[in-house]
Amino acid sequence: MYTVKAELPDPFAFDGGGRVSDAGDWRRRRAELLNLILGTEYGHLPPTPTDVYAEILHAYTLHDPRGVSHATYRVVTEGGARPFWFLLSVLTPTGDGPFPVVLCGDACWRYITHRVESEILQRGYILATFNRTEIVPDDQRTERDRALHQVYPEGDYGALAAWAWGYHRAVDVLQDLPRVDPDRIAIVGHSRGGKAALLAGATDERIALTSANNSGCGGAGSFRVQGEGCELLENILGVFPYWFSPRLNDYIGRDEELPFDQHEVKALVAPRALLTTEAIGDLWANPIGTYQTYLGAREVYRFLDADDLIGVRYREGGHDHSLDDWQTLLDFSDRMFYDRDPGYSFDPEPFPGMAPAFPWTLPPRAD
Repeated sequence: MYTVKAELPDPFAFDGGGRVSDAGDWRRRRAELLNLILGTEYGHLPPTPTDVYAEILHAYTLHDPRGVSHATYRVVTEGGARPFWFLLSVLTPTGDGPFPVVLCGDACWRYITHRVESEILQRGYILATFNRTEIVPDDQRTERDRALHQVYPEGDYGALAAWAWGYHRAVDVLQDLPRVDPDRIAIVGHSRGGKAALLAGATDERIALTSANNSGCGGAGSFRVQGEGCELLENILGVFPYWFSPRLNDYIGRDEELPFDQHEVKALVAPRALLTTEAIGDLWANPIGTYQTYLGAREVYRFLDADDLIGVRYREGGHDHSLDDWQTLLDFSDRMFYDRDPGYSFDPEPFPGMAPAFPWTLPPRAD
């Protein structure tokens, strides 16, 4: 059971009239959408620092058959009211590389088990992690006087935008490490971390692959298409208002009037790779609404001749960042970065017979 409160907005329609007809038009429409979405939902990201550099704190080779090396860096940024830093942990497989990277900001949770680490390293990936709550805390205090807020006290950014900024600063450092392939950086997050990862990928074109796991409301889930038992805008803003821009409160009780929906956040990633991993039983994260935003964003990827670079995958179960989710991400990454065929589709029909919740079609291409 689900409710369609309104159709998904047309991502190809310019605000002042007219419609996208070529890739150049899409770049202009993308900029328009980005400004609208940041200004309404997340707030604008904190400024790009004038300098970012890494100070190595620890480096050693682990005593195991994999020959894995581990390093901990202090990522230092300058250009705000004072210098700011957070920690970045990097596990690198044996070999000279360069290797693709999987970057996750969820070091504050325990979803990256030893089995997950081994899977990532054995497939030939660097695993980089940071604790996004070092960027700004994840609690209900409203005073903007801690962590990054001391560095950039002005601005409308919520915690999700600050955490996305943290992903960007980690990329600043990773792309300069000698065994990293800077053109093959993937990012991932779970739940609120998935919302942050989706926003990070939407706002940084250096990121080759963006993945959000069970990210729900304010992430991959739709505001307009609401599955039974899903989290609504009024629920999330009632508990976590500090994640978002204060302007999002204006749409409580009238979320169908938002001038965008989350398929357009996903479309900001195009034509770079995008994967969302979902759980059928995670009703709070709106798996049905997430499928609708996938269908909507897929039209943009099709328009850009990149429809093989967007995917979604559903599993049984509930709200978790499971080994299966990680393996799905690695399968999708393998297809992109190593030309390995996983043997299954990332374009499934988890809800057979479900029609798209939008009437618009691809615009005719002028080019």
